[in-house]
Amino acid sequence: MDLNVSSIGSRLQMLTTSDHASVVSMNLFVALLCVCIVIGHLLEENRWMNESITALIIGLCTGVVILLISGGKSSHLLAFSEDLFFIYLLPPIIFNAGFQVKKKQFFRNFMTIMLFGAVGTLISCFIISVGAMQFFKKLDIGPLDIGDYLAIGAIFAATDSVCTLQVLNQDETPLLYSLVFGEGVVNDATSVVLFNAIQSFDLTNINAAIAWDFARNFFYLFLASTLPGVVTGLISAYIIRRLYFGRHSTDREVALMMLMAYLSYMLAELFYLSGILTVFFCGIVTSHYTWHNVTESSRVTTKHAFATLSFVAETFIFLYVGMDALDIEKWRFVSHSPGTSVAVSSILLGLVMVGRAAFVFPLSFLSNLAKKSPNEKISFKQQFIIWWAGLMRGAVSMALAYNKFTSAGHTHLRGNAIMITSTITVVLFSTVLFGLMTKPFIKILLPHPKRQSRSMAISSDPTTPKSFTIPLLGEGQDSLDDLGGHDIDHPSSIRALLTTPTHNVHHYWRQFDDAFMRPMFGGRGFVPFVPGSPTEHNPPNQWH
Repeated sequence: MDLNVSSIGSRLQMLTTSDHASVVSMNLFVALLCVCIVIGHLLEENRWMNESITALIIGLCTGVVILLISGGKSSHLLAFSEDLFFIYLLPPIIFNAGFQVKKKQFFRNFMTIMLFGAVGTLISCFIISVGAMQFFKKLDIGPLDIGDYLAIGAIFAATDSVCTLQVLNQDETPLLYSLVFGEGVVNDATSVVLFNAIQSFDLTNINAAIAWDFARNFFYLFLASTLPGVVTGLISAYIIRRLYFGRHSTDREVALMMLMAYLSYMLAELFYLSGILTVFFCGIVTSHYTWHNVTESSRVTTKHAFATLSFVAETFIFLYVGMDALDIEKWRFVSHSPGTSVAVSSILLGLVMVGRAAFVFPLSFLSNLAKKSPNEKISFKQQFIIWWAGLMRGAVSMALAYNKFTSAGHTHLRGNAIMITSTITVVLFSTVLFGLMTKPFIKILLPHPKRQSRSMAISSDPTTPKSFTIPLLGEGQDSLDDLGGHDIDHPSSIRALLTTPTHNVHHYWRQFDDAFMRPMFGGRGFVPFVPGSPTEHNPPNQWH
């Protein structure tokens, strides 16, 4: 009996010690997040640094300190977990990207974005896979089959849309931001879908039937992933419009918007779809319909809440990656052959650059052929920036590499360890080098005169009733109504339709949206009329 009591007591003591260690780790991590925010603010005007690079460098420095204190045993407070990344950190970032995106620019360049994001990713994946297959066999890094090489292509075809959001300015370079950011989201979704498709098929004995099933599965996942996001966004819009929670409690409508957004992502994961595409389109639908159905105070609250959650998650990811990069367990496997590790990292970085160039410049040329206006065409300088800004690799590549080459976060094979350390090297090198140089390149190649925006000029007047909302509601929540203007030349031939597809598709979409969607799901001009509400002074069913 005494033995049982003592054993239970020792176990409880071990659990208490473990819990206390977790609390200490979380305290330090939260403190580091605060430090990243403060330093990021101090470096706001710096032409080289951005908050992603700042968090990454702080994470690396913290990892070095922990490594020294622990005597070389550990370098991180928290171990890298792909579940933490995909389930908790990535959804708020991608949802906010869809929620805040300039829909006018995004849908005006929709065909180009899909061309870059989907077709371009496949081209990049193919080139990286073939290049890795040719070079890695000469380096003797371990047994890799065709499925492994295709997985490597998918891993390194994934751009870092998180860092891209911070190095490009939506107001100064709207076309570039729209293309690079839109392509980044579609690219991440395509890479994840492609990676999952590769994992679910045995490609060692590939034939025509397997190739057809693989292609069919890929396109099914890609197209089906948009459906849960759209449906969830429409359901939230319908519920909030019909019940109008704001007349009793704005907290409920804000909570419902947030939970429905997260539900869309989890539904996609439940049905083995791409949560990235799902939550992105949920963000677009939410901003187009649901956001206009809530009270004015809830609009400001949700705008800030989604942006804050996204910002904290972004900082967390780069701090996390920085500390995990120095994990001694992974580097111990490659310490006996550092030359091989450096060679693999260099080859992968070179293949990433070649793979991106192989689709950016040719697809930009094709895109320009379909555009009549010179202002809509992508200049060579812009193509260079698109190529350069998309070279950064980030947490998506890290998470996919961990999924493929580790077991429960641990590496036991030399070949797998080399791939993990090479991924870490490429992520760090590309984020720091390409991230540091993107802003200066934009200033040199595409100088933008500084001027005070209209929204800032209006918001400077403290007596304006909506002064605190105008910067938030201005360009970020532009309506799809304004895309292309009201005077649209309709095509008189098939060739004309092909040269200006976006404007014409939008024209018919707007007619359908006004006639069927907005009366049912709300949106601008169809907010509920409730006495005493913020919309009391707006006549019902009129465009604002």
